[in-house]
Amino acid sequence: MREKGIRVKEHTKMNQENRPHRRKQYFIKKRFQFRFILKFCLLLLGGVVISTALLFFLSKGTLTSSFRDSRLVIENTGSAILPAVIYTNLITLALISIAVIAVTLFVSHKIAGPMYRFESELREVSQGNLTKHITLREEDQMTDIVDELNAMIVSLHDRVADIQSHVDRLAETADAQGLPAETRDQLKQLQKRINDKFTL
Repeated sequence: MREKGIRVKEHTKMNQENRPHRRKQYFIKKRFQFRFILKFCLLLLGGVVISTALLFFLSKGTLTSSFRDSRLVIENTGSAILPAVIYTNLITLALISIAVIAVTLFVSHKIAGPMYRFESELREVSQGNLTKHITLREEDQMTDIVDELNAMIVSLHDRVADIQSHVDRLAETADAQGLPAETRDQLKQLQKRINDKFTL
C-alpha cells in the first residue's frame, strides 16, 4: 500500500513538472462560478440595505439643522442624511462589488478548475481507462483528494491486472491440458472482455 502511494505521488510530481503552470481560462465552470459570485454580491447588497435602514431607523427621533438656499432648515435627521447615505452606499457597493467579483472569480477558479479536471479524468476512468492519473497545479485546491483518487485508480488497475493475469494463466493451462473447446472458448471470451473493457 505504501508502495502504491509513493508511485502515485511520483507520477503526480512528474506530471506537475511537465505541464503548463497557468490555466488561461478563468470561466471554467461558468454556472458554478456565476452563482458563487452572485451569492457574494447579493450578500453585500443585503448588508448595504440593512445598514442604510438601521441608520435611518436609529436617527428617526432626532432633528438636524442645515442651510438651504440661505435659509435655516430643521428636519428629521434620517430624512436629511438619507440621500447622502444612499449615494455613499451605492459608491461603496460598486467599488466593493468589483473587488468581490475579482476575488471570488479567483477563488472560484481555484475550485472550478480542479472540478473540471476531476470530471474529465474520472469520465475516462469510468470508461475503463485505468492508466489515468489526475494532476493539478500546486496552488489549486483539493490536492489531497487527487492523491486519494489516484491511489484508488492505481488500486483498481492492480486488481484488474491481477484478474487478467489469472485468466491468462487459466487459458494457457486449459490449452496445455486439452480441456474441452467450450471451456477454452469461454476463457478466451473472458480475456477479450477484459481487454475490451479496460485499458491497463
